[in-house]
Amino acid sequence: MLSEASPDKILAKDRLTKKDLAHLLSLNDKQGMQQLFDKAYAIKKKYVGTTVYFRGLIELSNICEKNCYYCGIRKENRKVERYMMSEEEILQAANEAWQWGYGSVVLQAGEISNSRYTSFIENLIHKIKELSNGELGITLSLGEQVENTYKRWYAAGAHRYLLRIETSDRKLYALLHPESHNYDSRVECLQILGDIGYYVGTGVMIGLPGQTVERLADDIMFFKRIDADMIGMGPYIPHHDTPLACCLGNFDDIKQDQFELALRMIAATRIFLRDVNIASTTALQALDDSGRELGLKAGANIIMPNITDTIYRRGYQLYDNKPCLDENASMCRACLEGRILSIGETIGYNKPGDSPHYDRKRTRVRK
Repeated sequence: MLSEASPDKILAKDRLTKKDLAHLLSLNDKQGMQQLFDKAYAIKKKYVGTTVYFRGLIELSNICEKNCYYCGIRKENRKVERYMMSEEEILQAANEAWQWGYGSVVLQAGEISNSRYTSFIENLIHKIKELSNGELGITLSLGEQVENTYKRWYAAGAHRYLLRIETSDRKLYALLHPESHNYDSRVECLQILGDIGYYVGTGVMIGLPGQTVERLADDIMFFKRIDADMIGMGPYIPHHDTPLACCLGNFDDIKQDQFELALRMIAATRIFLRDVNIASTTALQALDDSGRELGLKAGANIIMPNITDTIYRRGYQLYDNKPCLDENASMCRACLEGRILSIGETIGYNKPGDSPHYDRKRTRVRK
């Protein structure tokens, strides 16, 4: 007979509760975890398919106004050599992504908010659209901005925005950030992005100091509450030059636990949200060489190959041991293509790869 909390009984439900999610996230036996991953993969096949969509990642600057306690490019880390890619360099990378058949690019940077920067990004968006004949989708991951800035970038042609909440727990958020970093402001930005019409992405770090499976279950319910279209999350990996560097003790002792918890989080999120896009992040590969493939097998369907020039990559390390620092963009593409094909999935070249969730929302709005 199945126990009340057995994975079989929970996974047979049409809708999961917070308690169910917390139990799935706490699984640590191989059989139970495999049941979880198999269920998540079946739901992935049904709702989003087994096509993986590439988002070419351009880390255009590591200059940041924020001072988050976990981040390697935080403002007060004086050991980081700051950079800002030129417009020509960014457009070259975007053009390569378009020539390779990537459906979109991600413009990611440390957080900057001033009129000159707003105009710089706005101009970039116009030029990326122009060079790709309007074919290349543009995702922005540029932090908290005022509403008018979001509107200008959306009008210029960016239609996706990734703003990770990092944790939906207000108290834990306060432990991860200085007092000047406001939880409510970040949540408001997510609301504004959705109201403007952006395809909204968010996500959390998994395995933070003081985090529990109940808090992670709340994070998944938060994703649903804000009606997110894409989830980008990964294991928390400390950076040696941050205040949180030693909070988890010897990281090598818990590295496997962090990795497995991240995979369970991907799977539980897929089961709960069904038709959203979920990224298999680079941080997974930092903990396990096959991390991104295993993320796909746990329910993810998005990969973000790094197409930043290698001369800048060492300057954009949010956490320690980031992989692929010395691989140029074509090497990274070939490697990822081989990894994805090896697990029996295909790559959606020349396709935008919007989530069915986002398409369904747009249809509802038109009606």
